[in-house]
Amino acid sequence: MKRRLHIPTLLSAALACLLLASCDGANGPIGAGGGSGTSGPAYKMPAVAEASFDEGTALSENGGMIDVSSVSEGFVAASATNESRLKFQVAKGDMTYNYDLPNDGTPLIFPLNMGDGPYTFGIMQNTSGSNYVEITSAAADVTLDSEFEPFIRPNVFCDYDADSQCVAKAQQLAANAENQGDVLKAVYEWITENIRYDTDKAAALADATGYVPDPDETLAEGSGICFDYASLGAAMLRSLGIPCKIITGYVSPDGIYHAWNVVYLDGSWISVEVNVESQTWTIIDLTFAAAGASQEYVGDGTAYTERYTY
Repeated sequence: MKRRLHIPTLLSAALACLLLASCDGANGPIGAGGGSGTSGPAYKMPAVAEASFDEGTALSENGGMIDVSSVSEGFVAASATNESRLKFQVAKGDMTYNYDLPNDGTPLIFPLNMGDGPYTFGIMQNTSGSNYVEITSAAADVTLDSEFEPFIRPNVFCDYDADSQCVAKAQQLAANAENQGDVLKAVYEWITENIRYDTDKAAALADATGYVPDPDETLAEGSGICFDYASLGAAMLRSLGIPCKIITGYVSPDGIYHAWNVVYLDGSWISVEVNVESQTWTIIDLTFAAAGASQEYVGDGTAYTERYTY
């Protein structure tokens, strides 16, 4: 039986206020601290973990293709050619994620962010208004190679490869790192010191939907909104082998829709305002440090409510 889907507007471009944060939840975000110390095992820069669409193994139906050949590596890929607007749906149990999917055949990568277990996938075609009908479906029983796989690779909201400029910059920053704490410190400090918060862009996108960041574009322009900071930070850290989530949700005091990143180190970075402990998921706040007094777009940095993980 074909599934029908009614899609509300979930991600408004209040995504213009997405941030990259690091705290353990209720303790608030970190800022650009003064002197700092790092610790952990010796760091060796890994090969960039990538993600790709394999048309040869993809399941094809009604102009849509779904590639489940790499689910153990934490992602699924999809492509479709259609005259209508499309969505790609990833579901597991009672959790569902809906993404925009280009209708011109461009393949996109989507994270398997809900852990191990049975997933279903569907390419959904718009019929009228916000109503969709499934035209292509697939399923997979996912066993991830590790819990970190979805968060060390690119995806639709964090798009890069080994040849990306943001990867080259990240590798430059990490060249002399002694441990993962050094890597995080170098990336954090460079982004907060060199990427300017773009209040005009934030205002222009305040009521828009479907904005997708481009890490290389943010790097080239030297400015961005919160989603741009989150995407660039994640691309840099993931390419250097550090698991990094992009989280979207709400920030105080006015329930601004926002995004931040959560990192996992095998070492630590401790300073006056930064406290990233070893082997625990920890929030980092790049945008809050870079945006200064722009609380209208980034909130006050005291409370975060998670909604989606990418």
